[in-house]
Amino acid sequence: MHENAKLRVLAIGAHPDDLEFQIGGTLAKYAERGHQVFMAVTTNGEVGSSTLSREEIARIRYEEAKSSAETIGAELIWVGYNDEFFFDNEESRRRFIDIIRLAEPDVVLTHWVEDYHPDHFNTGKVVRDARIMTAVPNIVTEHVPLKKIPQLFFYDTVAGINFVPEVYVNVTGTFETKKKMLSCHKSQDAWLRDIYDMTYIEFMEVQTRFRGLQSGFKYAEGFRALETYPRISNYNILPFE
Repeated sequence: MHENAKLRVLAIGAHPDDLEFQIGGTLAKYAERGHQVFMAVTTNGEVGSSTLSREEIARIRYEEAKSSAETIGAELIWVGYNDEFFFDNEESRRRFIDIIRLAEPDVVLTHWVEDYHPDHFNTGKVVRDARIMTAVPNIVTEHVPLKKIPQLFFYDTVAGINFVPEVYVNVTGTFETKKKMLSCHKSQDAWLRDIYDMTYIEFMEVQTRFRGLQSGFKYAEGFRALETYPRISNYNILPFE
């Protein structure tokens, strides 16, 4: 990545807080360097509470996601599918073709297609399958077809299960910003304590520190390039240093 080149970066996560948990440091690093960052969230998080109604927690989680995006000056794209019920079909594929066209990204970052959660792997699969179609003129959506197919990288899974990073981004310098972004999702602290008996900040720090241990940094985030044609041509589009 040329030092002065300004990129358009589209990060896509299944739930509010997925992006912050997995790649908040990388997104903060892009933003620090003046690149345009878009944070798209597939579902509205409407089941993420033990006490609040679906409508109320969805509203809260939208506000939390908005606050997180604003922390780094990113643009939030709230897609709004029902939490736990996002599927790969023609409608969702067309929707994501249009979302990618809206952002006009140079690079797309999304879930690995073997993550533990159906919303995660379905999001990754739909984005992967929509990538080439974004440049096909005869597939008509609200936004115009892209002039070039964006590069695509998959990011880490929860706890790193079934994911071996191909490359690492050093996020030591943006780790505190990552914590700040994830801390915007206050509703999930109590929820995760109730369901998994853990704090989300501690969980995130352990995983980011472990990826750092693997890569020789204090904190790092792991990625894999899409292996299908057309192959990734420029790994330096990631903000390594």
